[in-house]
Amino acid sequence: MGRSRYKFHEKYYPYFITSTIIEGLPLFMNPGISKIILDALCYFQNENEVTLYGYVIMPNHLHLIAEHEALSGKLRAFKSFTGRSIIDYLMEKNSKAILQKLSSKKLKNHRDSKHQVWQEGLHPKQVSSVKMMRQKMEYLHYNPVKAGFVENPVHWRLSSAVNYEGDSGLIPVTQFSG
Repeated sequence: MGRSRYKFHEKYYPYFITSTIIEGLPLFMNPGISKIILDALCYFQNENEVTLYGYVIMPNHLHLIAEHEALSGKLRAFKSFTGRSIIDYLMEKNSKAILQKLSSKKLKNHRDSKHQVWQEGLHPKQVSSVKMMRQKMEYLHYNPVKAGFVENPVHWRLSSAVNYEGDSGLIPVTQFSG
């Protein structure tokens, strides 16, 4: 797959981001791997000062709505760190079959690793209005419902939907109120 046609155009807007695991492997079904992502999202907010408005972690991809003046670089670092952490986790768990898939599907231009976890690109879409923010947030939170995993978005633990219902989610988010 080539480089994404989606780009970060302006710095001071939130962006709706989609990132997918290579070959659509359902790695996030593993609680240890989803914890890596959640911990990295907390770091993303606390140490990198990225504003995270919403997220959903699906079995093989994630959606975020985030904002930072250097979001592109922050997301590259996020994917690099989580990719390395996931490989380390899989090696520790001796998950040879999954590691073999992540190795066999690695793009040749990824020379710094034997494996590739994430598909290239982030597919950023600038969120330029309150209406669009609501639409993207609804899309993100209803993703597990549409996939048939739950009947109500708040029942999907790996999501910020519960945060928007006034409860504490697995990780904090900056509530969008528009």
